[in-house]
Amino acid sequence: MSWRFAWLSEVPERAAQLAEWHVAEWAPLIPGFNVPDMLAEFATHDGGEKIPTTLVALDGEDLLGSVSLLENDHDDIRAYSPWLASLFVRPQSRGSGLGVELVRRCEDIAQRLGIARLYLYTSGQEPFYRRLGWQDVASVSLRGVQASVMGIAPRALGH
Repeated sequence: MSWRFAWLSEVPERAAQLAEWHVAEWAPLIPGFNVPDMLAEFATHDGGEKIPTTLVALDGEDLLGSVSLLENDHDDIRAYSPWLASLFVRPQSRGSGLGVELVRRCEDIAQRLGIARLYLYTSGQEPFYRRLGWQDVASVSLRGVQASVMGIAPRALGH
């Protein structure tokens, strides 16, 4: 695979497709989640190693996936911050290692920003993150769906 990575702000023409993917994937967990709001949020991700930001993976001009670094990822779990969020790899690119690469790149950005502890939440992907060194922090119910808040310690960052 010939992946290349860019800030979403560098390829704004990809934002609509990414917003559609994100809403399709996570609307059941997030009240009122919709494409226009996702596009408005993406507009605040203006690139670079800061919060908020979104990194996308491309193969040529094809969008493959993304990961974001956010201050807050869900109104019901604000006790934790900042977040590795919205890790998404399109179905036909899954199993290629791209998800791992996106997680590692987000962790590296967090380390360079001096973030002491990075969090994420997931419902069903806990084994994937545990293999990457993430630890369970809390169990939460989001709109009736059980999810796990996971964290990674600073010593585990930077690979």
